[in-house]
Amino acid sequence: MMDRNDFDWHGPMPAVTTPFTTAGGVDHDALAANIDRLMGEGATGVLVGGCTGEFWALTHDERVALTAVAREALAARGTLIVATGAATAAETIVLTRAAERNGADVALVLPSYFIALTPDEIVAHYREVGAACGLPLMLYNIPGNAGNALTPDILDRLAELPTVVALKESSGDWNNFYASLLRVGDRLRVFCGPSSLFGVPAMLAGADGTIDCFPNMWRPGGLELCHAAKRGDLEAAHALQRTGQRLTKLFTSDGMSLYPATKAAMDLLGLPGGGRPRGPLQPLTKAQMAHLERGLADLGFGGSVPATAISA
Repeated sequence: MMDRNDFDWHGPMPAVTTPFTTAGGVDHDALAANIDRLMGEGATGVLVGGCTGEFWALTHDERVALTAVAREALAARGTLIVATGAATAAETIVLTRAAERNGADVALVLPSYFIALTPDEIVAHYREVGAACGLPLMLYNIPGNAGNALTPDILDRLAELPTVVALKESSGDWNNFYASLLRVGDRLRVFCGPSSLFGVPAMLAGADGTIDCFPNMWRPGGLELCHAAKRGDLEAAHALQRTGQRLTKLFTSDGMSLYPATKAAMDLLGLPGGGRPRGPLQPLTKAQMAHLERGLADLGFGGSVPATAISA
């Protein structure tokens, strides 16, 4: 029986993008360069193949290959989280076993998605995956995407499964996040997904760390937000939180959505790992790019080496 005390996972562990070559394949070199850059700037680990990583648009083989690339780039510098969730337990098991063989430290697993499930069916899904895999499991609550929510009551049951040891809470609902932290934080490592929105209060409430997309383009603020809150530098932390909220608003304005805007911002700032998203996501239009560039400049980002943007 594993629990949170068997692991020392903590701090900011960015959800990295999956970059693509001009020919459309996964750009392993750019992925490795982004991971290396993030670890050098203070990340404590990374998540590959998650929502930011456009897992839904990757083939099975592409998802499997991400782990070895990330493991080599990360080396022994931090925690490697690999998203292995799929609609069926059978596919999740195949992906999780592959991640374990290739060097993952923990598998991030969604509840089965699209079809509405009862709490018993959600628990059965995780029980089947956990029983068939040796890798520790991190639960992933993102009901706006998955369709099935991991409520505090369901989390209470899942926390009793032998290999469930952590939670990425990405509901975007502070009340749900806090209720979940109170319910299972004594048994699971709890990480805040939308840290750009409320990562600071999450850390102050006792979260173990953050897992978010913004460190891909927000340097050093996307990582420093978590570090500042952890060390009690509240003036800096709250200033960063204000910037994070403004970034979130910018990236979802003018018809933009989060993941294409993140990649576009990386390109504007000269950072590795950006480029085009894979369909059905579409790259930003010229007008949207101009809007994004103006917004970033207003927030203190400019040129290939952005300002720290710790004030707003």
